[in-house]
Amino acid sequence: MSKTIVVIGTLDTRGNEIKYLRDRITEGGHQARVMDVGVLGEASFKPAITRDEVARAAETTIGDIIALGHEGRALSAMAQGASAIVGDLYKKDKVDGVIAAGGSMGTYLALEVMKALPLGLPKLIVSTIAFSPLVGPDTVCADLSMMLWPAGLYGLNTISKGVLSSAAGSISGAAEAFIKKKKRRKTVGITSLGTSQLRYVETLKPALEGRGYEVAVFHTVGMGGMAFEQAITDGLIDVALDLSLVELVDHLRGGVTTSGKYRLEAAGKKGIPQIVGAGAIGHLFWFSGKPLPPELQDRKHHRHNQLLTIVAGKTEDKKEVGALVAEKLNKAKGPTAVVIPLIGWIEGDRHPKSPFHDPEGGRAFSQALKSKLKPEVKVIEVDAHINDPLFSETILRLFDEIVA
Repeated sequence: MSKTIVVIGTLDTRGNEIKYLRDRITEGGHQARVMDVGVLGEASFKPAITRDEVARAAETTIGDIIALGHEGRALSAMAQGASAIVGDLYKKDKVDGVIAAGGSMGTYLALEVMKALPLGLPKLIVSTIAFSPLVGPDTVCADLSMMLWPAGLYGLNTISKGVLSSAAGSISGAAEAFIKKKKRRKTVGITSLGTSQLRYVETLKPALEGRGYEVAVFHTVGMGGMAFEQAITDGLIDVALDLSLVELVDHLRGGVTTSGKYRLEAAGKKGIPQIVGAGAIGHLFWFSGKPLPPELQDRKHHRHNQLLTIVAGKTEDKKEVGALVAEKLNKAKGPTAVVIPLIGWIEGDRHPKSPFHDPEGGRAFSQALKSKLKPEVKVIEVDAHINDPLFSETILRLFDEIVA
């Protein structure tokens, strides 16, 4: 069955390349709707969606955008219009995938457009700056695919054609596999780390499935937390069990797996039931193989693998995280509760000689949380480790109360 794929590019500077990409998609039996977002000159061929239409969708004109005299502000305006158009196409069930190709300017615009689209819709950016430090985790959406565009700076050649052909095949295949608006069971979203450190998923998942729910587990290493928030925003999660908060520690202390300043907010804004657990509040992550920054050099640490080093948190960190959690949960519109395991937050902090062992930390977190939390939010302190059965039993009991 033919699918509709939106192809985004600047036809004044990359018209031949975008046309080649369009042709490869149509040769595969799909409809390619080219959207021109160029602002420097006229399009090299007629697109399905003109730059004038994009400008109007941003509530301005292409003339006014060009008159800005600044390429960055011009692209921001075009990104706004492109996002509105593609979002409208999705609402009308008229798009099965989106692909963009470009350099730094086109990539910036494409990143903004992709963030405006729902989780699940296939998204691919072919970019000359893919996977570079210029494309940080705060600039991408949770399910974005990227492909580096070697020899893609100017004009077509054998190398760049090969990449564009692969990209056309990738987005076409993803569009073919895309499932739209399918009826589903109610879903419980759970945040966690690997089961060697946080084991509650092994108990909670089968117990919740036995209650008739689908369970989706999100890995809290930066992008996983962003995906969790996005899934809630997009209506894919009905109940949130946000039990791993390490990304908040990273956010406060400059760790590498931060998921941004909006973490732990989507469930509250959406008004769905949420239970927050003080899991993984005793550490943050840093790059393995890279020196710790000056502000972290006095901390004990453990090389977890070739990518991540676990850096021990301090009691003060847990106190600040507790206050931050209270600040976010005070805005919640739906039923909310917090469960605090006072003895420990990952398996590695159980032993008194562990660098992550901090019995005062749980009390500091709890006191800071309760001192700032609105009384409507229920708080349960559990005199147990997070991996003890009592923690999971408490979560399930609260789940039954809140959902009922």
